[in-house]
Amino acid sequence: MNNLLYSVEDKPPFGLSLLLAAQHLLAALGGIIAVPLVIGNVLKLPTPDTIILVNAALLVSGIVTIVQCRGLGPIGIRLPSVMGTSFTFVAAALAIGFSEYGVSGILGSSLAGAFVMIIGSFFMPSIRKLFPPVVTGTVVMMIGLSLIPVAVDWFAGGQRTDENYASPENLMMATFVLVIVVALVQWGKGIFSAAAIVIGMMTGYAVALALGWVDFSGVKQAQTFAVPQPLHFGLSFPITGIIGMSIAYLVTIVESSGNFLALGNATKTEITGKHLRGGVLCDGLGSALAAIMSTTPFSSFSQNIGVISLTGVASRYVVALTGALLVLAGLFPVFGALIVSIPLPVLGGAGLMMFAMIIAAGIQMLDNIERSKRNGLIIAISIGCGLAVTTRPELLDKLPSFIKEIFGSGITVGSLLALILNLILPEDKPTKQPKS
Repeated sequence: MNNLLYSVEDKPPFGLSLLLAAQHLLAALGGIIAVPLVIGNVLKLPTPDTIILVNAALLVSGIVTIVQCRGLGPIGIRLPSVMGTSFTFVAAALAIGFSEYGVSGILGSSLAGAFVMIIGSFFMPSIRKLFPPVVTGTVVMMIGLSLIPVAVDWFAGGQRTDENYASPENLMMATFVLVIVVALVQWGKGIFSAAAIVIGMMTGYAVALALGWVDFSGVKQAQTFAVPQPLHFGLSFPITGIIGMSIAYLVTIVESSGNFLALGNATKTEITGKHLRGGVLCDGLGSALAAIMSTTPFSSFSQNIGVISLTGVASRYVVALTGALLVLAGLFPVFGALIVSIPLPVLGGAGLMMFAMIIAAGIQMLDNIERSKRNGLIIAISIGCGLAVTTRPELLDKLPSFIKEIFGSGITVGSLLALILNLILPEDKPTKQPKS
């Protein structure tokens, strides 16, 4: 969107802010709980231990989101950034979890590795210089492209192995929600445009409820209230685990930098080295807090940038309120379980549009750069290789595990290639003007 309905420093009325914050909560909640659920299920942890991982993830996500948005001294980017658990750490976490150290090794390695990000944050002003418009636009576009497969699976109703994947009913429901969101964004006024995503999803949820699609079993099993349990699993510090986590944190610095640059574009804010330093520092300290509170490391969420791009609501106070809702979800798991009961096609209808808006933002950024052979190569190679990993992750299956750890994300591959190519490719020689 070219115009913002609410800029970074705007404070919409509380009732409207709560509705707008719910949009970000709906976009982020599934991703936040997915990582602890995957780790708990793969490691075959007892259900109470998996619940502790999930509750802590929600609680710490809320706290770190609030600090990221509002700022605390030098900590925080002070922009509308939702924070949550990151899949970048899953491979390293599972490798440690299957060793003799178990979950205590995962959390101890996370705590030790977080210092890579904390220390790295102080070099962000120098790193910012490595992101000229051709790199920034490529990274932003790659973020959107890497999220599209996620949205497509939501749209189709799950994973490709599921029996009802891409059934006509799922596709119709997702399309129904998509049409509502597009119509509200294009023709809605005021609250109807600003809250297009949550209105579209609420409408879809109501239809799904009437059709009997909503499964309330998770709500019935969820605790009403949960007390945080710091150091529940203890901490241990295996050297190999710390090295693996440190590599994952280095990858996360690149991904978070790309997300923050995309966020700057969505909020019409020029991202400086100071912004990046505060954002990455908050990310690192948040991950350290997560380890102490008994859950996995954090990073910024790119899907919420799509919410801002689509709705034009860039208020950091709205997203700080999302953080408060996440804290409540951590303390009252039944609240989070109710959100998770939303059928995937309902999420997919809004998600496809949100993530596509990030792609559009990247295209607009690249439209402003000089059209040259050099810039064309940077964009083509970076996006091509990033998409190769995104669409065919099995491409890396026969490579050493540490290679998969570094290059397992299309965003990372695309970002690193754009950075490297921008540094090594010679500038195009100016063409000589013919003599008159």
